[in-house]
Amino acid sequence: MEFATFAARAGEIDAEDADLEIVDLVSDLLVAAGDAPAGDRDELEIVSRFVQGRVFPAWEQTTLDIGPSACYEAIARAAGRNVTAADVEDRLAEVGEIGAVAASYEFGGQRGLGAFGAGNGVDDLTVAEVADTLEAVAAAEGAGSQDRKVDLLFGLFNRCESEEARYLARLVLSEMRIGVGEGTVRDAVADAFGVPAEDVERALQVSNDYGRVARVAREAGLEGLAEMDLEVGRPVQAMLAQAGTVTDALADWETAAVEWKYDGARVQLHHDPTGETRLFSRNMEDVTNALPEIVEFAEETLETTAILDGEVVAVDDGGEPLPFQNVLRRFRRKHDVARAREDVTVRPAFFDCLHADGEDYLERPLTERHDRLEALLADGETAPEAVEGLSLLWLTDDADEIEAIDADALEAGHEGIMLKDPGSTYSPGRRGKHWRKRKPDVETLDCVVTGAEWGEGRRATYLGTFELSVRTDDGFEPVGKVATGITDERLAELTELLEPHILAQDGQEVDLEPAVVFEVGYEEIQRSPTYSSGFALRFPRFLAVRDDKEPADADSLERVRTLRS
Repeated sequence: MEFATFAARAGEIDAEDADLEIVDLVSDLLVAAGDAPAGDRDELEIVSRFVQGRVFPAWEQTTLDIGPSACYEAIARAAGRNVTAADVEDRLAEVGEIGAVAASYEFGGQRGLGAFGAGNGVDDLTVAEVADTLEAVAAAEGAGSQDRKVDLLFGLFNRCESEEARYLARLVLSEMRIGVGEGTVRDAVADAFGVPAEDVERALQVSNDYGRVARVAREAGLEGLAEMDLEVGRPVQAMLAQAGTVTDALADWETAAVEWKYDGARVQLHHDPTGETRLFSRNMEDVTNALPEIVEFAEETLETTAILDGEVVAVDDGGEPLPFQNVLRRFRRKHDVARAREDVTVRPAFFDCLHADGEDYLERPLTERHDRLEALLADGETAPEAVEGLSLLWLTDDADEIEAIDADALEAGHEGIMLKDPGSTYSPGRRGKHWRKRKPDVETLDCVVTGAEWGEGRRATYLGTFELSVRTDDGFEPVGKVATGITDERLAELTELLEPHILAQDGQEVDLEPAVVFEVGYEEIQRSPTYSSGFALRFPRFLAVRDDKEPADADSLERVRTLRS
């Protein structure tokens, strides 16, 4: 296929606003690419990527590694001796879009100088030639590589007509922006080659390669798509979560799978005992070299091929989790990894199994995937809570139990909890209702502290659980207890603040004079026979001490009733 043909079709798509018409236009483009005379390259694969603004498959690590200034230089050289990169940049400031800038120049005047590796400068430019040259741009490295990249791009622009230059410039700078997303290409492949969209979707999930899926759909149809599976070493997009509440999760699923939510970085582990172990970030960047201890863990623990999903968490010398920024220090380290490893220790917490011993698990229920994960990591004798690298999974229909799990997660220094549908499959790249991050508190109350409990273990000298009450005409009525969202340092401060107000003590429990006001967040207010107020705060979290408020200024039971209604 001539690149001019691709550019003309891209222009038609760019001018169309309606989604269905865009799908039809992309479908026609794919059919045309599939019908093109066979050459050294399958241009259907190339066009399937180009139309999205991609040069390489989504799972590949390869990039052009070329910045705007180099692209401007190549455009300027192809435009003529009187044009400079600064001129291109100035015109971009006026026009606002690099494709329009490139299309405004008349290229081809430098053909007598040669095209520096992009052909003889005479024949029409083809899609395959553009792909070959851009791959050469990506491959250029070492001394003089930037000059080589500019030479190669100059050679391409020098052979372009106006519309070809428009979409070449956009492609080079990943600014295609013609309204074609992944869903559009999925539907276009289905339409072009007569296969169900859901089967194309599944093939895309396991391959993460739109070009390959398009070719298989054309050559082998539905049967070929069904045979596509995950491959160890080729990353897929991570399944994502949306915000949600415990109440909604239990209403939708009856039973919820609950996990700790770690303050770490997502990592996808690909392990082959007879080959390589590789690690990929949430964005599918290869981070293997930056995390040697995770590779060592996999090589020492896993005896079969596996693809696992999880988090990498930074920990201190005592094994306590550190903030996310510490993990980033490891992910970003390209050199002197050994020293970085000494400075920041990381540990894995795997929560899902996508593939094991030649079998894909994407379409298995969450509980089955987690059982397989535990079997991979455990030795058969160790209790789950002691299995290194395993994120625990609790199944419950009890909101109180979920609240206790959430409290334990926060106590351990993590972010909170994840709620998951126990029967859900794994959908790469999807952000759906099957995984939910517990929604952040959206409402607050100012409550009076009327009681407390001494902590346990290292917190035995601190008041650690606080009874929260609201004003009534006759005094104060309790609406819950808060023990989460409080660091050890803050507990020490709160204990010092509240101890002078202790009225009575019975074992670990103390009664407090109503003197201190806490601002607390919560997920919802429920009716409850547990407290004399008749209400209970679900998932209350300490936010701050209201030094500016007296107990008489705290929120009232009437406000609680209003918020509940």
